Amino acid sequence: MKTIIATLALACSTLALSAADGAKVGQPLPKLAQLLPGATIPNTSGKVVLVDFWASWCGPCKASFPALNRLQAKYSAKGLVIIGVGVDDDAAKYKEFSSKMGAKFSIAHDSAHKVADFFSPPSMPSSYIADRKGVIRYVHTGYRGEKTEAEYTTEIEALLAEGH
Repeated sequence: MKTIIATLALACSTLALSAADGAKVGQPLPKLAQLLPGATIPNTSGKVVLVDFWASWCGPCKASFPALNRLQAKYSAKGLVIIGVGVDDDAAKYKEFSSKMGAKFSIAHDSAHKVADFFSPPSMPSSYIADRKGVIRYVHTGYRGEKTEAEYTTEIEALLAEGH
């Protein structure tokens, strides 16, 4: 009997963990405009979408913004939409960081953590790349300079080539 109870307890805790693990490859992107009321979210229908979570206190986030700007410049006309989601609680820190970094892509402040709760990013930054059908195809945790930018480029180019 103790074995059965222990097995059931383990199964329940495993289910709880898997439900809280966040967005995964193969899942659909949520409707970001619904989770971020008042934010200006670009139309993502039929687009390859990169959602990047960042925070003002995150060093690697600072390093990732120039790469995201380059990707935006290179691929936006081909169907890429980048949305940077700032998770700072403090609106002033969010505004200061986003202004200083000069994002050339769309950014939104997730002060209520509705988007972050859905995705449950394991670290800052974390990025999710979805195909033109709105399905998450790639997940990146952290930012490792040129290595990560090269991975983004390969994945974005492959997804942009699909469905034409």
